[in-house]
Amino acid sequence: MLTFLISAGLIAYVLAGYPAALGLIARRRGRPVRRSTELPAISVVIPVHNGGRFLRRKLESVLNADYPTEKLQVLIMLDGCTDTSEGIAREYFDHNVRFISLPRSGKPAALNAAALQATGEIMVFTDVRQDLHPDALRKLVGPFCEPGIGVVSGELILRTGATQAEADVGLYWRYETWIRRQLSLVDSMFGATGPFYAIRRQLFVPIPNDILLDDMYLPLSVFFKGYRLVVEPEAVAFDYPMTRQREFGRKVRTLGGNYQLLLRMPRLLTPSNRLLWHFLSYKAGRLMLPWLLGALFCSSFRLPRPLNGIAVGAQVFVYSLALLDPLVAQDSFFKKASSPVRTFVVLMAATIMGIKVLFVPPQSLWKVTDIARTDS
Repeated sequence: MLTFLISAGLIAYVLAGYPAALGLIARRRGRPVRRSTELPAISVVIPVHNGGRFLRRKLESVLNADYPTEKLQVLIMLDGCTDTSEGIAREYFDHNVRFISLPRSGKPAALNAAALQATGEIMVFTDVRQDLHPDALRKLVGPFCEPGIGVVSGELILRTGATQAEADVGLYWRYETWIRRQLSLVDSMFGATGPFYAIRRQLFVPIPNDILLDDMYLPLSVFFKGYRLVVEPEAVAFDYPMTRQREFGRKVRTLGGNYQLLLRMPRLLTPSNRLLWHFLSYKAGRLMLPWLLGALFCSSFRLPRPLNGIAVGAQVFVYSLALLDPLVAQDSFFKKASSPVRTFVVLMAATIMGIKVLFVPPQSLWKVTDIARTDS
């Protein structure tokens, strides 16, 4: 009985209790970020590995941004590209747009190489797939007027999907985005939105080549120097809707990256982390969720009758919804119940799979992004 109650309580706390408490703290004791219209010199870094189908559109969105050309440097880091990426990069080469061809070494190595070439006061990292809103760069640098701000993260908006699965993943992404906004108001996030974030160039530190999450490793190195990591909701980048399969692969990598960072940055679990309670409740809590769910299910059998039958039956019913979801038609009313459950189960499976980062080369968790729609 005790194991069941503890597991159920912790699951409820991680999924709902902590976010509710966080929202209350942010409303009562939030530290809003001041913004300036002053525009510093920036270096926009675009790491690319065989992203030719996105690169032209990406460059147009950067070069057409509402930002002074004389203050804009664009660095295209070609990471072992074998497609049309280099040819497209050559078309845009001029005095403030450069491309650098590198042997295939991974994103961290590309960012490290870019830091040696960057001249801007602020470095903006943005992936090749996401388009930027015309005023995104201007909005992103606004909070840097506060000297205590070290990293500013943009807002990633997913375009509307065509399937219920894509809608479910979009809902999960909005839930995550809301939590990040509240953390930003309280003090700091525990990373940045990887496809679009900025850092003071003077705070950049070399990223180990095997790190899976540059958007956590680099911001957290700044966090432990006493700076804030904040989000700027008006600095918007647009991405394709996420299929469940694509989100599964992404979560295996990101959750694996979280396990990796706990080993590389043990300070996260000590009082030297000024947001220790938030980290344990949010990041560590998420890593514990599938194990808590397993404990909940196993301990249900040991409950007194008839509670054991009710508890086991309810959980079997929920997991059965996930198993049956692929057979349910898209336009079925039942799909609105089965699809979110399946998405949740897939994310929990990804959390478990992420632990394999401790046993395999970290780079093996990187997968080529596929935007094709294959969910049902």
